Amino acid sequence: MNRDRFDLPLTTASDRAAAHYREGVDCMLSAWLGADDAFDRAIREDEGFALAHIGRARVHQLNMQGAEARVMAAQARRLAAAASPRERRHVEVMAAVIEGQPKLAVTAAEQHLDEYPRDAQVLSMLLGAFGLYAFSGRPDHDAARLAVCERVASHYREDWWFTGYFGWSHTEAGNLGTGRALSERAVELRSANANAAHGLSHAMFEQGDMAEGRKFLMQWLPAHDRKSFLHGHLWWHTALSALDEDDLDTALTIYEQQIKPAGRPYPPLNIFTDGASLLWRLQLAGKDGLESHWRDVAAYGDQYF
Repeated sequence: MNRDRFDLPLTTASDRAAAHYREGVDCMLSAWLGADDAFDRAIREDEGFALAHIGRARVHQLNMQGAEARVMAAQARRLAAAASPRERRHVEVMAAVIEGQPKLAVTAAEQHLDEYPRDAQVLSMLLGAFGLYAFSGRPDHDAARLAVCERVASHYREDWWFTGYFGWSHTEAGNLGTGRALSERAVELRSANANAAHGLSHAMFEQGDMAEGRKFLMQWLPAHDRKSFLHGHLWWHTALSALDEDDLDTALTIYEQQIKPAGRPYPPLNIFTDGASLLWRLQLAGKDGLESHWRDVAAYGDQYF
């Protein structure tokens, strides 16, 4: 039987479909370019592979392609009837997110992880700056994120993805030394992991080690495809380090070259939040001449939100 990278069975008889699915999941977990193509290849190899369909639906959702995401989620639900109970519940959790039912998704994910703690895709839905806990409205969302990671940590040991998110969760909960150490270890385990690079950038920022954070990102970013999910946001972090040095011109140049909406391939939520928050900081710092940039961001927000 085919299995995913976390040794969970996959309902597909196609070795090639399973391999493409594993690649797609790793691209998602590392915020790396290629998840959409990998899931598409998995579907071509096995059109009945429910998890490949829900993975592709999630990529559509992140790219604000809501109609496509819902169609593929519905297809995944139909196909999951022939899959294992674990896969059916996996599909239900991710479909609930795609269909705008976050409270249902949180409850279902927490229950699912009690039985299948190594279902990393489901766990990942709870985590992150735009994850279910962060968007729940709960004042204790940082503590909740860390608690769920601590609950399942023994099942992951030094997995490169989990180590990165465990570190980021510690950092966001205020445990900066532990968060930075885990994030540095995650980058060592797999350098092609934008989520780990992001977590490490946060830890350095929170520790006030801005120069070191900028040095790290400037060394790391050249190997990162600019079409990947977090590319613009990691440049946003470098802009913050420029602002910390009162270098407003460099921060604005980063905005214009890497972040502003025109022609950016990143998910719309990242583009909108990074753009607005960086312009706001530039304005607070006294930078003039931002009116046209504000109009562009406002128009982008109207278009997508």
